[in-house]
Amino acid sequence: MVGMKRGGVTTLTADALMYDRSPARELDVQREVAFALLRFSPQVAVREEETIVVDVTASLRLFGGITHVCRQIREAVKAIGVTARMSVAPTGQGAWLLAKRGRRRVLKMRSLERYLGELPFMVVPEVRSFAEWFNGLGCRVLNDIRRLPRAGLKKRCGVDLLDSLDRAYGLSPELYEWLALPPSFSARTELPDRVEHAEAILFSARRLIVQLCGWLSAQQLALTQATITLEHERGRQAIEPTVIDIALAEPTWHEEHLVRLLKERLGRIELEAAVIAVRLTASKVEPAESPSDSLFPDPGGSAQDHNRLLELLVARLGSENVLRPAPTSDHRPEHANQWVPVQATIKACPPPAELPRPTWLLDTPVRLMIKNHRPFYGSPLKLVSTGERIEAGWHDGELVTRDYYVAEATDKSCYWIYRERPSVKTEEVRWFLHGLFG
Repeated sequence: MVGMKRGGVTTLTADALMYDRSPARELDVQREVAFALLRFSPQVAVREEETIVVDVTASLRLFGGITHVCRQIREAVKAIGVTARMSVAPTGQGAWLLAKRGRRRVLKMRSLERYLGELPFMVVPEVRSFAEWFNGLGCRVLNDIRRLPRAGLKKRCGVDLLDSLDRAYGLSPELYEWLALPPSFSARTELPDRVEHAEAILFSARRLIVQLCGWLSAQQLALTQATITLEHERGRQAIEPTVIDIALAEPTWHEEHLVRLLKERLGRIELEAAVIAVRLTASKVEPAESPSDSLFPDPGGSAQDHNRLLELLVARLGSENVLRPAPTSDHRPEHANQWVPVQATIKACPPPAELPRPTWLLDTPVRLMIKNHRPFYGSPLKLVSTGERIEAGWHDGELVTRDYYVAEATDKSCYWIYRERPSVKTEEVRWFLHGLFG
């Protein structure tokens, strides 16, 4: 039972497990919850007796009302791994006192005054030191104390008791020291046990992501790159931490998307040793910009949806397997484009728009037959465009001298063919198929 000493507990249950409280660690967890709640309001205060006060007045419309706010706050607190009693009231002090007795929601001052008056006076910390005196007067609830003369209470108990009651009843202003935000975000959490499978780390990593999203929302920032550090066991057999870099195609501050990306990345990792702690660092951030909704949205999804899909593919398949074309400044068709990771930055040099280019370029040009002095590919090919002369590659030892044409077959199919310019060594004219038009 509450209040029992260690000797009495071991006498009743010899195999009882004893744990020493760590006030510093409890405060750290309380601050973790406070960081997670920054997502709902920048006005978050860490108070005594494991209490957090959040002013959500200006956020009600954004989150769809007090009911939706409360539900999302419970989900955020659950993600941290703790339980909480939550109450809503027009004053922060009143909500705190009501939460002590399980009262959840009071929205009007008249109702708040009625419910507060029914609470046992021991819920107010400033009253507890005078509990014997109030019991001797026959007081049991806060209404009994409020009926006493204020001058006598002030003389006997001091101004702190009256100030606390006035703040709860909305008779005096409340002044809170709101949570100060660090200029950068880096949070660490220790795992409850040695973890040997990367996917099992997701739950502990999610509590870090929830804190990160709260910090981003309060700072009005969006994440573009994050680093996950998996710390392994220390000692003689210690190895370097495993580092996971997450690069985002588009800045975001949404918890669900970050958790999904991390889940995909963890699913592809084989741990070299057991993990004992996880650290999340916001490597790169930028000012957040709210997306603007168009009057007629595209049926294929927005640009944000497209970028999120690319991020998921990179997380699942690896950056080396999700590529995009990057045109380069080279006249030779086989060198005019290269494939780079979709998130890589490279200066693109697109080919001239007025020149015809096929959709499908063959890896190796196919030499064509010559019939009746005309190139042949299933049927005689007819040249339907002017020639494009390409002579380049002298600087890297891969010189090409070609004349390109668009050729049309009998079935109206179009091909991109070229003729090698005859050299001094051979006067033979050779034609090659290099691309196909869709």
